[in-house]
Formats: sequence, structure tokens, C-alpha cells
Amino acid sequence: MTYYTGSVAAVPTANKQKYIEHVNATWLLLQSYGATRMVESWGVDVQRGKVTDLYGAVNAKDDETVVYSWIEWPDKTTADAAWQKMQNDPAIKETLQMPFDGSRMIFGGFEPIFAKGTDRGAGYVQGFALAVPERNKAAYVKMAADAWEDAFKPNGCLGTVEAWGVDVPHGKQTDFYRATKAEDGEVPMFSWTAWPDRATCDAAAKAMEASMEGQEFPEMPFDGMRMMWGGFEPIFDSAKS
Repeated sequence: MTYYTGSVAAVPTANKQKYIEHVNATWLLLQSYGATRMVESWGVDVQRGKVTDLYGAVNAKDDETVVYSWIEWPDKTTADAAWQKMQNDPAIKETLQMPFDGSRMIFGGFEPIFAKGTDRGAGYVQGFALAVPERNKAAYVKMAADAWEDAFKPNGCLGTVEAWGVDVPHGKQTDFYRATKAEDGEVPMFSWTAWPDRATCDAAAKAMEASMEGQEFPEMPFDGMRMMWGGFEPIFDSAKS
């Protein structure tokens, strides 16, 4: 089964080009370890929230930009073996000088529980992080399927992936649990929708809002107040390199 390492980081805005150079070098190593794809996207419309948001998730400073990224693996076994090898690979320390504070990056391993369409060729990505009660997993998948068929697909979305946390570590400064204020029995989710461009995504959001006007918002199988999201432009996609 496809497996993802999902991450969110805060990168000094002035270091954007250095970061792009960094991820190009990172991909060469990850590919050698068995990764099948890597996508890095730069925040251009990251929402501020009342309870949680992606800025707070990584303790972003005023001069930093939120970056939303994922590495695709053929399966969890390959990913686990790769991370183990990297701990003892001198090329990691020699090659990968990070142009950002890695101690504030949040990351984890996720398995897709719902995926439709494609995220290849996307010019714009909406990235999400949230926490879902484990008992509501099936209800969440149904909600995602309904949203894809009724809202996203008809409004020009290229594809969507909903990935369920299966190996999400607790961090010293930040992690997905604290970012989403996860409660006991809740699982972190890492999800994204892919769009041809920002204009299509923005138009879709307006259309979806209009379709809900005068209607009660449907009950969700998670606390939407703790969901965080933002709009991102891909700055690196190994499928294109």
C-alpha cells in the first residue's frame, strides 16, 4: 500500500531559493532509498484560525513561510527501512544542510484511506491537518467520498488524498498531536486537494459556499474548529523533475 511521510515546516521567506536547492539534493538521496515521489509546496494563502492553524503548528515567525510537503513510498516497510539507513548515512549530514529550523518541523507516517483523481500536474494544492476520532474512521471516509463527488470533482478539483496517521511521533517542541490539539482516541490526518491553479480553487470555494447558503452545515465526524488548512504552490515535484 502507498505510504506517505507528511510534513509541515516554517522556512525563512528569504531562504526560498536555498530551500529549493535543499529539496533537490534531498530528493536524490530519498530516491536512492526507495522513495517514489516528493512534493514540496510553498504557502501563498495560509489561513489564520481561532483555535488552530498551520502557523501555530510550526511556531512560524513573521518572516517565515509555511511549507507543506509529502514523500511517497511504495509501502511503510520501504519507508521504515529508508529512515533507519539514513540515520547512519554520512551523506545526510554532509549534503543536507537545512535552511530552516528543523526542530519545529512536524512530520509523520500516513496511509491513504481515501484517494480519487490525481495530484500530478497540479498548479495549486490545499493542504489540511486535523484530528479524527479513531471510532469515526468509516464515517470520515464516507464524508470524504461525498465531498469528492458532490463538491470537489464538479468544481474542477483534480484529485484528493486523505491520509490516516499510523506512525506519528511526539516531538519535543512541535508535533501533529499538539498542532491539532488531538484528544485521547484521536488520530492525526494529513490530507490535500489538488487543483489546476489557484483561480479554480478560489472559484470552487465560492461555488461551494453559495450551494450551502440557507442550509444547515452537515454534522462532521471530527471537530472542524481544530482543522487547519492553507493554499500552497508547488515549488518542487519529483514527478516533473
